[in-house]
Amino acid sequence: MEIENLSYEEAYNKMEEILKKLEDGNIKLDESLSLYEEGIHLYKHCTKMLNQAELKISKFNEMQEEVEV
Repeated sequence: MEIENLSYEEAYNKMEEILKKLEDGNIKLDESLSLYEEGIHLYKHCTKMLNQAELKISKFNEMQEEVEV
């Protein structure tokens, strides 16, 4: 599945799985690097989604303030 199609929760859970594998240390260097790279992509995806959510909340709050005035 493409990372861009994952929900925030799915991507976060996948990052946790990767972290556990990396912390266990029972994998080869090539696999570690591949997992690390995937983790970075998941992190960027989650950060993008959080930023978008923050922007929506800010816009909603601005609209609420305009209505109250």
